[in-house]
Amino acid sequence: MRKIWACLALVLGTACHAAPQTPFAFGVLNHRSLQATAAYWNPILNYVSARSGVPLELHIGRTANETTDRVVAGQLDFAYTNHLFTPKRDRLGWRVLARQDSEGIRGQVVVLDSSPVRTLQELAGKTVAFANPYGFTGYYVPMDDLLRAGIEVAPLFCGNQEAAMGQLLSGEAAAAGVNHQVMASFAQRRQMKYRVLAESEPYFDLAVMASPRVSPADGEKVRQAFVGMSREPEGQRVLRLAAQSLELTKARGFVAADDRDYRNYRSFFSQTRVPVNE
Repeated sequence: MRKIWACLALVLGTACHAAPQTPFAFGVLNHRSLQATAAYWNPILNYVSARSGVPLELHIGRTANETTDRVVAGQLDFAYTNHLFTPKRDRLGWRVLARQDSEGIRGQVVVLDSSPVRTLQELAGKTVAFANPYGFTGYYVPMDDLLRAGIEVAPLFCGNQEAAMGQLLSGEAAAAGVNHQVMASFAQRRQMKYRVLAESEPYFDLAVMASPRVSPADGEKVRQAFVGMSREPEGQRVLRLAAQSLELTKARGFVAADDRDYRNYRSFFSQTRVPVNE
């Protein structure tokens, strides 16, 4: 129980006053800059906190690796992530509550439209930018495609998805491994043309997850607040503002989800050719 009761003995009696509840730490995986992530998520978490009665506070590491390390170290209570489905992290006991309402995400290997590279084979020995070595669609999936094609590249880890895309745009990398949604959004904002050399099957988008120390009751309150956003006017307004902060063409609400929705993540890790140490 996180609510602390402060009781003050008074001359004419005893009155008890509820101290503010300590916020739960809600980590968000870094796909974009810290500023862009905060602009998108703070309004959403403020809404969910108010509707659920479970106060949430945004926590973001400097990089996606750092955010994930905080989850693994037990420093966060909730997280929006897809980094917890490796065999080792799966044993931590985090549970899925919800996911964004989308058709799913795909891992891609992309090059600039002006690039002379036309096939994966032509990337052999070249620098390929990735978000970080924990990323699912931003590293594991595209790297698996490269390894299955027998291609060795020089990975360049950039901290987050958009940083990797920036390295591609600047010419520092011949290609990038990306989440197709984040890539499309970045390209639209930067008026960037690119080509897809490889694309994976779809996987459900990142999950809102709860630590095993979060009570089922609090987890359910948070789930219902996320799912209810797209059903009522204030929630719809918050989602529109969040989307506008990233110049997204469509606001994305949330739907209920559970661990079964992420079985293909676990299947991937059971057979990937990329070494999995976490």
